[in-house]
Amino acid sequence: MTEVTGAPADVLHTLFRSEQGGHEQVVLCQDRASGLKAVIAIHSTALGPALGGTRFYPYASEEEAVADALNLARGMSYKNALAGLDHGGGKAVIIGDPEKIKSEELLLAYGRFVASLGGRYVTACDVGTYVADMDVVARECRWTTGRSPENGGAGDSSVLTAFGVFQGMRASAQHLWGDPTLRGRKVGVAGVGKVGHHLVEHLLEDGAEVVITDVREESVRRILERHPGGRVTAVADTESLIRVEGLDIYAPCALGGALNDDTVPVLTAKVVCGAANNQLQHPGVEKDLADRGILYAPDYVVNAGGVIQVADELHGFDFDRCKQKASKIYDTTLAIFARAKSDGIPPAAAADRIAEQRMAEARLSH
Repeated sequence: MTEVTGAPADVLHTLFRSEQGGHEQVVLCQDRASGLKAVIAIHSTALGPALGGTRFYPYASEEEAVADALNLARGMSYKNALAGLDHGGGKAVIIGDPEKIKSEELLLAYGRFVASLGGRYVTACDVGTYVADMDVVARECRWTTGRSPENGGAGDSSVLTAFGVFQGMRASAQHLWGDPTLRGRKVGVAGVGKVGHHLVEHLLEDGAEVVITDVREESVRRILERHPGGRVTAVADTESLIRVEGLDIYAPCALGGALNDDTVPVLTAKVVCGAANNQLQHPGVEKDLADRGILYAPDYVVNAGGVIQVADELHGFDFDRCKQKASKIYDTTLAIFARAKSDGIPPAAAADRIAEQRMAEARLSH
């Protein structure tokens, strides 16, 4: 097992770009025997040990992987701050196609790298990693959450992630329409996998009409077969979904960058509130949404249910306690909308200000 110290020039350029947000530590990991190549990014430990998931993805380049780790770690600092957790932000990415290279040997090697940080970074599941994977990582690293109940963990965190997004939608409805219900509203969900399919259930239970899409046909088919009454319909792709007539809420629940220069101008929805991380492709998109009169519920606020769950696992998991904490996402989202209105700024900027204030106060108290 070796820790890479001589990174390519383009990777180093990505690491030290000022706009990435001043990360405390970035570890480049390589284990030749297992084929592991990974990046662990710690953005901030002002509020406590960095907490964030492990993404397993076939990045086109090392530079792209580093950039994603940096962005995701920064987002976790803000997410954890606004979720009221005593954790900073961190994230890890494993480079490669999990369908092809994931192995027990690779996950154990990754666990050793996380353990070498001595608790500064606590890992969990993300895109491409699952509860069973965290059980393997935990064999080498005690700073692992998202484990199975059989192995002392809380299990799948997507249940509370979806619940939190639903609370964000309720808050959006209250702010925009004066009633915290989705009854009679048309909601488009892009991505009905780990989180999205749970979100669909909440929406249907609340009386919404749901339109779905997913790159995996079997995910769409599973939901349509489960709900054959016509309250769930499907469209071919996200490009079609964002143009659906009469759409009230658009919920991006797949990968990031869903809100960009191409999608924002054609969005028919009045609200964007979804589970995906890093939905704003670049700075300025939040203003474009506001200029079009589209209410944006910041992604890292509403999708915090999962991190609330894995953080609780460190102290002995209690689902009811976690659900109660996740229900407060409703109040936090409303507070952000109120701050945005009073400061005359988009909700994303208001959320950042509140999170930055909490982190700054924590630094001063040290």
